[in-house]
Amino acid sequence: MRRKTIIGMALALCLLGVSPAVAVSNKLTWHGCSKGAGDETGSALDAVGARCAEVAVPLDYRRPDGPKISIAIARRAAAGPSKGTLVVNVGGPEASRRGVNEFLDRSPALAAQYDLVGIDPRFFGESAPLECGWRVDRYLLSAQYASPNRAAFADSVAIARELAAQCDPHTDVLPYASTRNSARDMDRVRAALGVPRLSYFGTSYGTYLGAVYLQLFPGHADRFVLDSSHAPDTYGPRWTRETALPDAAALADWAEWAARHNTGLGTTTKAVLATVDRIAAATKQRPLQVGTHQVTEAMLPGLLLTVDDTDASYAEMSAAVRVYRDAAAGLPVTPTPLQEERFGLYNLAEVVPEFGFSATVANQCADRAAPRDPEVYYRDIQAHRSEEPLYGPLARDVSPCAFWPTQPIEAPTKIANDHPVLMLGASGDPSVPYAGQLAMHRALRGSRLITLSGAFRHGVYGVSPCVDATVERYLSQNTLPATDITCT
Repeated sequence: MRRKTIIGMALALCLLGVSPAVAVSNKLTWHGCSKGAGDETGSALDAVGARCAEVAVPLDYRRPDGPKISIAIARRAAAGPSKGTLVVNVGGPEASRRGVNEFLDRSPALAAQYDLVGIDPRFFGESAPLECGWRVDRYLLSAQYASPNRAAFADSVAIARELAAQCDPHTDVLPYASTRNSARDMDRVRAALGVPRLSYFGTSYGTYLGAVYLQLFPGHADRFVLDSSHAPDTYGPRWTRETALPDAAALADWAEWAARHNTGLGTTTKAVLATVDRIAAATKQRPLQVGTHQVTEAMLPGLLLTVDDTDASYAEMSAAVRVYRDAAAGLPVTPTPLQEERFGLYNLAEVVPEFGFSATVANQCADRAAPRDPEVYYRDIQAHRSEEPLYGPLARDVSPCAFWPTQPIEAPTKIANDHPVLMLGASGDPSVPYAGQLAMHRALRGSRLITLSGAFRHGVYGVSPCVDATVERYLSQNTLPATDITCT
């Protein structure tokens, strides 16, 4: 959950519901979801009739009779005859019981056909939460700030080292935070529910978790939908390395929109991008004064990320860039309301466990080993500076995994199987490059890929009638397209 998803995550939580359909295993003790006042997630689940339960799983699957942790789940039964159990993962990784609500809100008719299940992955939400005490402002210094020069890189190394050291007291659980173990937990949930197979809808990180589950438990998998897939062999500490060029392409798409919509930033795509270049050049001389905040050269790439190509999102981006343009010219400026919210997060000197920052990085560090020499990262940035001048110093920056107190205890999962899968993706996805989605498509040999062409967004279900109709046909009728499909 590095970079662009972090800020959006600061704004959301959930909803669900239940009716009698498929019998549920008596291994589970069902109860209301809310833990009391202030529990927005639990209250929203209760409001639509969901029920919650916990499943005990091994901390370390190599010792199945050893210490256990508790995995929190929520369930909403189908409105009538059920087509099975559909697990919904919202990505991140992050707490995902709210996936039931999101799917219900997005597609109520389809949701009514399934027993919907949301699972908080291990160490997130209500599932044995892991918190290393990372303040929001300190974590964002690592996740949202770039290293455009040697001094900024030294700062990045220092903050990555600091965050890793704060997790030292948790070495008893850190090695077990992997996606492989989350997939194993998901199968324990399946068994506890008393169902032979799971269907699945996963977005972003949820696509990788779904692919790992398919690899480990192919006989327990039914209909799988993966929206905006990670590459099969990159998720971990350095998963953002290949995102700089897609980020630049998405910025150019915004610039083309800004030129057409009379935003005052330029009348051609080239002119709008030249405005951005002037802003970037100004930050090399001095920080930009934006209201009471300062925007440095290290901050700017993270502030110029896009993830949604809607008119509303691009209009907000245009308003923000106008503010930076005027600040670069030395004019007094007032941040937009959304900018002010973002700066508030950058300055938030508090620990917010709901954000799950520690667990996210623990998951990445447990999935794949990271280079331990900081110079590997700096050399990588420099080697790509000419082709990735703006986003490369962010995408290739050092992370806490370079100093993590533990190492992965298992090799990464090799994805290669023939199970039928419906994959969805945008050709210009700035978060997970389309080339990586194609690689996952090749690894999942039984998959069909629905591409939303010309789209520069992350997550495509609920955006295009062409995409949505294909998803609904597959989940309702178990009918995969005969070939890959391109939607516009």
